[in-house]
Amino acid sequence: MRVAIIGSGPAGFYAAEALLRRTDTVVHVDMFDRLPTPYGLVRGGVAPDHQSIKAVTRVYEKTAARPTFRFLGNVCLGSDVTVEELRRHYHQIVYAVGNEDDRRLGIPCEGITRCTPATVFIGWYNGHPDYRHAQIDLSVPRVAVVGNGNVAIDTARILLRTPAELEKTDVAAHALEALRNSRVREVFILGRRGPEQASFTPPELKEFGEMEDVDTVVAPEELAGCVIPEAAGNTQQEKNLKILQSYAAQPPGGKAKKLHLRFRVSPTEIIAGADGKVAGLVLEKNRIEVQPDGTVSARGTGETEVLEVGMVLPAIGFAAKRIDGVPFDEKAKVIANQDGRVIDPASRAVIANEYVVGWARTGPQGLIGSHKGASAHVVGHMVADGAGIEARELPEREAIDSLLRGRGVQIVSFDDWKRLDDVEVARGERRGAPRDKIADVGTMLEVLAQR
Repeated sequence: MRVAIIGSGPAGFYAAEALLRRTDTVVHVDMFDRLPTPYGLVRGGVAPDHQSIKAVTRVYEKTAARPTFRFLGNVCLGSDVTVEELRRHYHQIVYAVGNEDDRRLGIPCEGITRCTPATVFIGWYNGHPDYRHAQIDLSVPRVAVVGNGNVAIDTARILLRTPAELEKTDVAAHALEALRNSRVREVFILGRRGPEQASFTPPELKEFGEMEDVDTVVAPEELAGCVIPEAAGNTQQEKNLKILQSYAAQPPGGKAKKLHLRFRVSPTEIIAGADGKVAGLVLEKNRIEVQPDGTVSARGTGETEVLEVGMVLPAIGFAAKRIDGVPFDEKAKVIANQDGRVIDPASRAVIANEYVVGWARTGPQGLIGSHKGASAHVVGHMVADGAGIEARELPEREAIDSLLRGRGVQIVSFDDWKRLDDVEVARGERRGAPRDKIADVGTMLEVLAQR
């Protein structure tokens, strides 16, 4: 049985491990990634000051060490190889491409200078090749981060860390230099719903209270009406409210930087200054409505205020990118699927032998560890659907390599990646950091050509 997995993030690696553990048939997995580096969101999305989360890559290394696993990096589906070609070379295909696009606010002046999706900012400070040249202007004192999830929390935390805190991380060298010279002193995290509906997790929220030079500010009125039951359990909501209440009860601090947590407000317009850059953000106050089915929504009251900020970083979600030849659900912004089986979005008919895992299947939800069971669930469908499919004759396994090399593609193997890994770690040691990432694909390929 030969399977192609497109994408080398957590969901892809968990699917590979579930496939390679099968005992009913021998499975050969070829994992493709458009970058020369594996690990997807773990490398390009997890904040550099959260090194313990990145340790999960050790699990993926064990999967990569299995004899029937191959990594084919620096190969882009849609340009270097087509879906039709993969169908000819593999019995089954798994799409694990994540969500590489961001969702937009859809308000006036959103496209002006210094209004930048948080995804760009995160890719920039993480050394993602797509964003190494992003223009991030940190010459302003006040920044608004729109959103109430962990992406917003990460964004604010990196903006407010001291240079000494950042130097100990694997933040990209170009971002470290810019953050050393940052003039940002206040960050506002803005949520359209109430504190009870915030989707950030308690450990991330609590971390603000442990930062070297940041006071976390929550106005008591922001928590008005929020009641923690006397017999409080351990739900995320209850933990978040307790942490927020502790911040609200703190006396004014004397630290140099401030984080403000605001709730029940929605941005309606970005204000441009005389220089055409962000000068402020119009916020409409919301009321919270509970629907008959128990869902909660925010409704504008018509009452507005202007928040003076010099930068806006929307962090309101992600969306999958369209890939030529892969069915796409325009409404959900994911690969069209039914419980992980790829389908035609119009007829809802199942596309045989094609599957999707991770955020490309569900949208941006779930922590890294949650993908293990979810990917194994989809592999269960693959097993059920694929009985006897290995009898279909395929070209030799290396035929895909020949096809790619014939097009001038420099395939990066997992051994190649380990060599890059060694170089990055050695670079990091020189500055006292876990690693110093190479942020340019061309440079990565040059390094491999020299060694």
